[in-house]
Amino acid sequence: MAYLRNCWYVAALSKEVQASKIFTRKILDENILFFRDQTGLATAMADRCPHRFAQLSMGKLQDDCIQCPYHGLTFNQQGQCVHNPHGDGRIPDKAKVKVFPVVERYSAIWIWMGEPALANPKTIPSCDFLDSENFYIGSDYMNIQGNYLLESDNILDLSHIEFVHPLFSSPSVSAGEYKCEVEGNTIWSKRDIYNDSQAPEFIHKVFRIPQGTVIDRWLHVHWQAPAIMALYSGGVASGKNRSEGVETPGFHWFTPETETSSHYFFGISFPKAMGEEFEKIAAEEIKQLRAPFEFEDKPIIESQQRNIGNKDFWDERPLILNIDAAGTKARRIMQKMIDEENA
Repeated sequence: MAYLRNCWYVAALSKEVQASKIFTRKILDENILFFRDQTGLATAMADRCPHRFAQLSMGKLQDDCIQCPYHGLTFNQQGQCVHNPHGDGRIPDKAKVKVFPVVERYSAIWIWMGEPALANPKTIPSCDFLDSENFYIGSDYMNIQGNYLLESDNILDLSHIEFVHPLFSSPSVSAGEYKCEVEGNTIWSKRDIYNDSQAPEFIHKVFRIPQGTVIDRWLHVHWQAPAIMALYSGGVASGKNRSEGVETPGFHWFTPETETSSHYFFGISFPKAMGEEFEKIAAEEIKQLRAPFEFEDKPIIESQQRNIGNKDFWDERPLILNIDAAGTKARRIMQKMIDEENA
């Protein structure tokens, strides 16, 4: 499978890469190890010794360097071999490990898998609602045995929540107004639900609307390549101006592990202006949100992947409905960017 490489992918949540520990993750079919130096700065390098190809992650962290578990070659944060314990200690010119540019932002570690010289931190997708100074944030991670584009489809078409997540939805969702907007290489998938008299208790609680009140709510998803999505979910008593309601931004980030598996990073944030109690609510809600993702979305996506197997998605001639507009456009944008990169 061809991947878009000259872009920023989410490699890990910041909390996953801990001090004095080696962390590993496969990204775009490449085994990568991560560690923090004594100042807390994150490093990412190929999990592969150039000598006999042992996994460096099985070795030791020593003075901000990685020692190979097989023959003791030691590599610094720049991937250079700095110690050869054998013979006269001469270090061959080829004793280098590939290092990947990384930037820590929005409580996540972002990695550049393409040409290092093109890695510009200014091109990391903006996620301002993950500013920890102004928002309470809850986040989590899950591995999915499904292609990352299937997951993009899932978030860009939220009509599915009526059927996959009945405890979080109502029949009004699929009947809501839907439109897809393309702005360059970004997409908005907007679903607006009016006069919802059957919204579940969870919705009333999050949007601070008394139970039994008819509400208007919205589900607006913003997509940026390769699969960086923000979900703006809001609600207000029916007929009132949206500025009087509550909007809770969330994020859904997908990174390919392999052609048929992916990494799913997700979270929710609440403006601190809503009150200090929402710090606890953010932590509680992310635990509650994991359940539907793990036990409802995940089985569906993995069943899709089992049926598709290693075949090309479009070769399977999928039926296209109007609800698929955003997902289809995202796939086309990604393919165009990949084709241009490989031209």
